[in-house]
Parts: sequence; structure tokens; C-alpha cells
Amino acid sequence: MWRERYTEGVRQAGQIAAVLIVVLAGVGCVGIRPPPRGPSVERTILTTGYCDCRECCGWRRTWLGVAVYASGPLKGQRKQVGVTACGTKTRQGTIAADTSVYPFGTVMYVPGYGYGRVEDRGGGIKGEHIDLFFKSHRDALEWGRPLKRVLVWFP
Repeated sequence: MWRERYTEGVRQAGQIAAVLIVVLAGVGCVGIRPPPRGPSVERTILTTGYCDCRECCGWRRTWLGVAVYASGPLKGQRKQVGVTACGTKTRQGTIAADTSVYPFGTVMYVPGYGYGRVEDRGGGIKGEHIDLFFKSHRDALEWGRPLKRVLVWFP
């Protein structure tokens, strides 16, 4: 009797894991791709890298351990670390851009980085400049400030 219950529990756990994989694949864990139709535009763009660290994103912790903006008009207000201006979680493929030039949802292909989508913005990003998200500060610094010929698909 206990073996039957154990076997049933293992089977249910396997089914739950399979459902989780399908759900996670649907929310952006699978790579970003360009729209199936629609022309791309090639632009020469200054690219830089960033991560969600204090140095890249301008935040600090209070004595209570709460993340807050370190400077600017929101200084001292709570900051959600790792969350973009669109409200999505930062991940490989997140691009910060001047949204007056590249609106949210713009898909880009950056040689040496891959596909990404504009989901964030930054105070120092103006015009033909994009900031690519990296998982570590070291990777962001190693990227440097190269000019790249980027393929762009506007929403």
C-alpha cells in the first residue's frame, strides 16, 4: 500500500515538473526571436553592458537592508533590483535604450551578443546607444563600448 502511494507521488511530481517547464518556456526563458514578418533596419549603434549591481544601476541599501535609489530625483525611494522599466525581470536579452528612438518591444540582433528586446531605459542612454544586460559585472565591463551594426525590428 505505501509503495503504491509513493509511486503515485513520484508520478505526480514528474507531471508537475513537466508543467513548470512548459510554463517557464512561455514566459521568456526561451530565446528572443525577430518577428516572423516585417523588415529589419540596420543601424550602427554604440553598445555598452550593464548588470543589476549597485554600480551599474545606481542603488544602495539602507541600514535596514532596503534597496533605494542612490541619487537623482528618486533618491532614497525604494528600488526594485532586477526589474526593468517595463516591469519584467532582467535576463540575458534585456536591452535598455532611449525609448524615444527605440520603443519598448523593439527586437534587436547585436553581433557577439545575440537577440534582445528593449524592456528598459537608463538616464545616460540617449539616441543611438543601447545598454545590454549581462549576468555579471565582469561580463558587462569586458563587453566595453563597441560600435556595432545592429539589425532592428520595430514593434
